Amino acid sequence: MSLHTISTSLLLLSLSGLAFAGPAADDANLHFKAIASGDVDQLMGSYNKDATLQWVGGPLDGVYNGDARLREVWSKFTTSQGKLEHKVSNLQESANPKGATVTANVEFKGKAPIKVRYVLTYREGKIVNEVWQIDPNMASGY
Repeated sequence: MSLHTISTSLLLLSLSGLAFAGPAADDANLHFKAIASGDVDQLMGSYNKDATLQWVGGPLDGVYNGDARLREVWSKFTTSQGKLEHKVSNLQESANPKGATVTANVEFKGKAPIKVRYVLTYREGKIVNEVWQIDPNMASGY
């Protein structure tokens, strides 16, 4: 296949509205899966050591910075929620050589549904900033 054919095919796909998941989107999906499974160690492996989590709404509302605080909040969450199902929708990745941002709607389902608007910022393959926005008005994925 010629370079021209590949370029034309990629252009047509981009114009069609189809999106390609990149490495950050793949990492985000693994992050969501780790949250749902309650695997705090796996969650912690996705963060830069100085990462910040902005938890907006709900009982864990607050700002959490650094390994110790992130481990503490995720341990509280996973202990109280147990294993969850999850569905991801509207996942989008924007990337350049300096990093990537992933946005998504994620619904976790367990004792009660938790609808979250997610924004993850990656640098050098690790999360440096995470926004967990409780969004009770988000359409249900279930």
